[in-house]
Order: sequence, then structure tokens, then C-alpha cells
Amino acid sequence: MAIILGLESTCDETAAAVVVDGRRVLSNAIATQFELHAKYRGVVPEIASRAHIENLLPVITEAMTSAGLAANDFSKIDAIAVAHRPGLIGSLLIGVTAAKTLAWTTGKPLIGVDHVHAHLYSVLLDRDCWPELPAVGLVCSGGHTALYHVRDWLDVRMIGSTIDDAVGEAYDKVSAILDLGYPGGPAIDRLAQYGDPKAVAFPRTLLGRSSLDFSFSGLKTSVLYHVRGVPKKGQSVKAMMDEQWDEGELHNVCASFQAACIDVIIEKIKRALRLTEAKSVLIGGGVSANRGLRAALADFQVPTYFPELRYCTDNAAMSAGLAEIYFQAGRMSDLSLDAITSSQFSEEV
Repeated sequence: MAIILGLESTCDETAAAVVVDGRRVLSNAIATQFELHAKYRGVVPEIASRAHIENLLPVITEAMTSAGLAANDFSKIDAIAVAHRPGLIGSLLIGVTAAKTLAWTTGKPLIGVDHVHAHLYSVLLDRDCWPELPAVGLVCSGGHTALYHVRDWLDVRMIGSTIDDAVGEAYDKVSAILDLGYPGGPAIDRLAQYGDPKAVAFPRTLLGRSSLDFSFSGLKTSVLYHVRGVPKKGQSVKAMMDEQWDEGELHNVCASFQAACIDVIIEKIKRALRLTEAKSVLIGGGVSANRGLRAALADFQVPTYFPELRYCTDNAAMSAGLAEIYFQAGRMSDLSLDAITSSQFSEEV
């Protein structure tokens, strides 16, 4: 049983966590940058990097003390874990540099993990279940929408990915079209429950009968055309909607858009199951918190696992938890560990 301190700085969340035995989360400290990026309706890399520098030491201190450890006493920590890929290069460098510094100064092993792989592992945090493997893994968030064949926690292969927008990115862009704010996922999910998912026949892009890749750009554009119509010169989208729409129509667009996203996701998962003959499905990432998606997969054909809601968005507990697998396998990193912007799922990860 190992006690691992994990760090996360791949995008716009600065986080640190202490996890025991890969499952029991003693602390999970997160500093969000929501207010810094909200007015831009997306993450600004330079702003994110500067905020990570300011937030990292406080969240490490919070994680240590919340776990019942002295802030500067790493004697009970067995290893330092960090998500070193994929992500924004400036953000990644902050976390990787901090983890390498801690490992060097404390003499503790360093373990670099893949952030996307960690999202799949998040289904195990604070849970007693062990999903049967092999599994189909889906990571769906603002930056990622991809399918994986999880034959073992050390053997994860990507089998499909988005060719344009990630599903969470599509939610954000549709939210911008509808003037619902940022991030868009929670707002659309909330309004969708009041609408008719069959009210608007938005397209389901499946990219061929056997494709496991995703495309949400056309769906986003279809929403744009449906909503905007032909506004008057100088008229804002919101003003046009206030003039022509009632609240029910807004709910129907949200419900119909969400239904299209979910239909595509479920069809791709089914295709992946036929290809891999997997025995379960693992779903992680920010969009895994979506109520519509969870409801649609509640009685799925194979056992389907979602993370606890607190572990859906970016956090360090999932990296520390996954690092336990690497620790027990003796697969440590060294101080040459690099920050890598892309996810590199090779034959054996």
C-alpha cells in the first residue's frame, strides 16, 4: 500500500491530492481558474500558466494538511506523481517542474502519468468495484473525445478520436450561440431536462458504418443555423431570440442538441464493444458528469462505470490513483521526464 502525492496542471485547474492504495482519497485540493477565463469563453494558455505558478504551492500545502500530514513533511509520502501529458505546454511545464523538484529534494520516486489515461482510472476512486477487463474506455471533455481499448491498466490503446471538436468543446460553442455562458456543458444539461429531445432533427454524424471516430463540428453548425436564422442588421443573437423565441424553444434546442451528442456517443461505444468484445465500459472526463449521458447508459448492455461527480473534471486524485499501478509495477520515471502536449498511447503505456 503506497501513499502518493499527485499533481495536476494540464490545462486550467491547479490541483494536488494524496491517495492511499490507488483508491482512497485522503485529500483533493483544486484551485479553479474559471473566473479568469470566463470572459474569453475558453482557456487562455498564457493566463493559465501564470495562475498555475501562483496556485501550485498553496494547493500542495492544502493537500498535505487536509490529508493529516505536515505541509513540508514528505516522509510518509511514497512517491510523487504528475500528469505530464497531454495538455497545454506552458501549464504542463509548471506541474512537471514542481513534481521533479519535489522528487529530487525529497528523494522520492517520480511517476509521470497520462492525463487522459487517468480520467479512465477515475472511475475507481473512492469505490470498491473493480470493472471487468478488457473494457472500452471513453474520455469525453472539453479537450478530448476518444475511445480506448483497456486490456489492462498498463495496456491502454486508443481506437477512436474526434476529427474536429471535442464534445465538451461543442457544448461550449453551442452555449455561446445561445448566450448561456461558459462553461456550456452544465447550462445546456440543466435546460435540456425541460425540453423535447425530438423537437429539432439535428444531425448525427457517424463517419461511416465502422468508424470509431467522432465529429461534432457539423452538429454545432446545424445549431447555429437553426438558432440564428436571418437576424436584422445590428441585432444580437440574444435580442433576436428574445424577440422570436419563448423559453420552451430554448429548452427544446438544448434537449435536441444533447440528444444528438448522446446518440453518437452511444453508437460509437456499441461499435467499440463489437470490435473489442470488451466486458465493461469506463467513462471519464468533464462530460461524464452529464445527467443525460448517465441516464442514457443507466441500463446499458454491459456494466458501465462513471466517476463520482467530484472526480469528473480535472483533478490530481486520478493521477495519484493511477500512479499506484505504476508504483506496484516498478515503472518509475526519472528527472528527464518531459511535458508532452499530445497523448501517446503506444502498444503498452
